[in-house]
This record gives sequence, structure tokens and C-alpha cells, in this order.
Amino acid sequence: QVQLVESGGGLVQAGDSLRLSCAASGHTLIFTMGWFRQAPGKEREFVAGITWKGGPTNVADAVKGRFTISRDNTKNMVYLEMNNLKPEDTAVYYCALRRKLEVTIPSMPNEYAYWGQGTQVTVSS
Repeated sequence: QVQLVESGGGLVQAGDSLRLSCAASGHTLIFTMGWFRQAPGKEREFVAGITWKGGPTNVADAVKGRFTISRDNTKNMVYLEMNNLKPEDTAVYYCALRRKLEVTIPSMPNEYAYWGQGTQVTVSS
């Protein structure tokens, strides 16, 4: 049984930083994990992904240079460090898990089998 629980979201001002955490349980250690986000009225959008070994990683162009994904397999945790936040980063952020033995990081939501319930990030201007 796989369970993913996100935390760390909140209300911040433009230019601030947040670190999101994803606590994983079940057989998640050997699979690619990713972060997605979804704003009202928009499609779910890939943010960043990481393989089970902690590398390589993939980061979306919209957040490249500002966001960093990392993984601590000893604690079964995945993190998303977000710096220089912008109002357009406002969304619900989701942690996701693949269920395929491939050393790849897809950006399409339908390539991920399990999802957390999300954590809200709101950035004011």
C-alpha cells in the first residue's frame, strides 16, 4: 500500500522561499518521484522529478534556477526547495510516484501511478 503526504505549503510574498516535503510509505524507494502543481482552471503541470538514486533530476523550464528537488531514501522523503517565489507559482503542489522500473523522469501526469492530496502554495505580490 503506497501513501504520499505533502506538507510545507503556505502563504508567502513574492521573493520568499518555501520547502515542500513529501513523506512516502510503502514500496516507493526504487521508483522515480516527481512534483506537479495545478492552479484553478489549469492542467496539472510537471515541476520537477528525481530518480530513485537521487539523480539525475529534471526541472521544468518555468522554475529552473529557482526550484530544486532532492531525495533522502534513508528517511523516505522527497523535497522541493522553492526560492524567489512568484505569484504565478501559486497552485496546489502534489507529490507523485511512478510504478515502472525505468531510469527516466516523465513530465506527463499519466506516467505516475500514485499521488498525494496536495499542499497549497500561495504567493502574493
